[in-house]
Amino acid sequence: MFKKVVLQKGVNLYIRQTEQFKTITMSIKWISELDAKQAAHRAVLSNVLQDSNAEYREQSELRKALDELYGTVLYLDASKRDNTHIISLNMECVNDEYLSTDGVFNDALKMIQTVIFKPNFKDGTFDESVLRREKRTVIERIRSIYDDKARYAHKRMFDLMRPNSPASISANGTEEDVESITGATLLDTYENMLKNDAVDIYIVGDVKEEEIVEKFKEMFNFQEREFVRKPSELDVYDVKDVKTTFEKQDMKQGKLQVGYSTPVSFYHPDYPKMQVTNGVFGGFAHSKLFMNVREKESMAYTVNSAYAAYYGVVYVMAGIDAELEEKAVKLIGEQLDALKNGDVTNTELEQTVALLSNSIRSAFDSARGQIEIYDQYKYFDADFSADKWIAQWKAVTIEDIKQMASQIKLELIYLLSGREA
Repeated sequence: MFKKVVLQKGVNLYIRQTEQFKTITMSIKWISELDAKQAAHRAVLSNVLQDSNAEYREQSELRKALDELYGTVLYLDASKRDNTHIISLNMECVNDEYLSTDGVFNDALKMIQTVIFKPNFKDGTFDESVLRREKRTVIERIRSIYDDKARYAHKRMFDLMRPNSPASISANGTEEDVESITGATLLDTYENMLKNDAVDIYIVGDVKEEEIVEKFKEMFNFQEREFVRKPSELDVYDVKDVKTTFEKQDMKQGKLQVGYSTPVSFYHPDYPKMQVTNGVFGGFAHSKLFMNVREKESMAYTVNSAYAAYYGVVYVMAGIDAELEEKAVKLIGEQLDALKNGDVTNTELEQTVALLSNSIRSAFDSARGQIEIYDQYKYFDADFSADKWIAQWKAVTIEDIKQMASQIKLELIYLLSGREA
């Protein structure tokens, strides 16, 4: 699918030559270990680099230059995966082959070169006014979680289930860590990112491989580095007592989170089986949670389950009347018990596999989707393809689901509501 070229030790270029798109899409990912303080710095850094640089001092100048490149898109973001933090620079431009003029891709690469290597420095460090503004932006992003009750309840579930672990660390860090950032500490983070982060570069489009490799060697002087991404080792929790936590806020509808631990992580051979099991449990509109808890019993306004595979956590999210918490938790547990007993129909299994298959195939309809899925799955198989993964889902049996469900253990019941605890 992608052709891998090692530019330097720790710097890999992945090229997908395809005539599927009239655009060229690129993503550069800087990967480091995840910790809260550095996450805060890197989230602010991605904003600062995007905001301005030595050539385009104002956002408006950069936007105008991008517009002149036939609406080229360029942005940075910060995210996390497993035990790593990722700063991504993303670009999409029209392929010169479809224009009466050429040079758009080259000009876009020069712009990226400027964004990365020529920041908006004053007196040898980042412009303080830009730094202050972007710190406020990231702090507002962190605070926005408190205004979104569903996201807040989800965050609290991971805080309670996996404190002091990558699962509960935000990709934006904490407010306190963002507040503590200075020009000097941000400069350290920037220099460390350029020097020590693992770098994965993706290109998708109708491009010539040899030309791309030469351009990157010539324009982006990435030095070799030692960072090697190591998958986290999953702590298997021996759940003896279920934790129950109620919190009160000024709100009407209750936000219920039911957290389960499982020894099956993203890197486990049974990962595809657990994906299907979660799909039958509550991943889709035909799943047991939706059909029985919401439709049949009218116990929840919304209800679904998800699988945080890197952290070995399956969880249920439900919007309920707070007074119905005990009944809702009991009914949710009964749906999992049904899976443990093998009470799954062929129709439920087939619909789940079909919807999982549709989701990955639809992601492959876009260049961005191809990059993000391959970036995640390439550690399993350098020749990863949607068809190979779908074949694993199709091989899952009802007996497999029964075995997977038996390894899902209730660990936490969390309710955020307006009622007294």
